[in-house]
Amino acid sequence: MIDSEIDSLKDLNNFRSAPRLSINQSKRLLKELAGYIDNADWLTTGIMAPSSEVAIKVIREIESFFSWSKMNLATKPNDAGPVFLKANQNTGDIHIRIEHGLGEGILMSCQHLDEQKDADTFGPFPLDFFKENNNP
Repeated sequence: MIDSEIDSLKDLNNFRSAPRLSINQSKRLLKELAGYIDNADWLTTGIMAPSSEVAIKVIREIESFFSWSKMNLATKPNDAGPVFLKANQNTGDIHIRIEHGLGEGILMSCQHLDEQKDADTFGPFPLDFFKENNNP
């Protein structure tokens, strides 16, 4: 069921797992997010997913969506299970660890070279939020 109470990025802060979004909600959130991304020096992306394979698929979709260079998979667990993937656009590295008890979704953090500015973190977005055909 789509959550009709989501009108802005701050509304996502109330969710542990990403809510289902309508196409209009996704477009609105993406437009709002773009303003923050444009003012960031780089992004870090967190992906809470049921497996490493799903998390890697999602980060590759994000790279494609934003036309980023492909990042390097630096660490990946050998065990199966739910994971947290952290990708740093500045270093180009991706690290994945097993993490039980998390929700599911994507977190985007806009980072700044100016240490006086705090990072802005948004999400959780659905795992397919940045899939090319999901946001026309």
